[in-house]
Amino acid sequence: MAEKHIEHGNVKHMEEHEGPHIALPGYLAVFAVLVVGTVLTYFVAKLDLDWIFPGANTLAALLIAFTKMTCVMLFFMHVRWSPKLIWLAVISSFFWLSIMFAYTMQDYLTRGLGVFSS
Repeated sequence: MAEKHIEHGNVKHMEEHEGPHIALPGYLAVFAVLVVGTVLTYFVAKLDLDWIFPGANTLAALLIAFTKMTCVMLFFMHVRWSPKLIWLAVISSFFWLSIMFAYTMQDYLTRGLGVFSS
């Protein structure tokens, strides 16, 4: 965001200049995507997708959640119109999240059946 310094007497005020942002129809479109994503998540949870591969329901739910999260982040949090440094922080947070998922799945997939297996 561009900032303009305005001096009134001895006090400097910073006036924020609003850059481009999404209009009301855009907000409604993102809201519709979120509602459709929520309904789609419900119907995917009701289906049994284990015939594709075990855990397909979880993968489908995570993909839908990732899409919804991306819409919220880009448009409601105004990251779409933010400076490159904000984009770098957002991309690095996704990279860090993927590292955490990778370590979690490595631990989960390499464990034995355990005491409670039948």
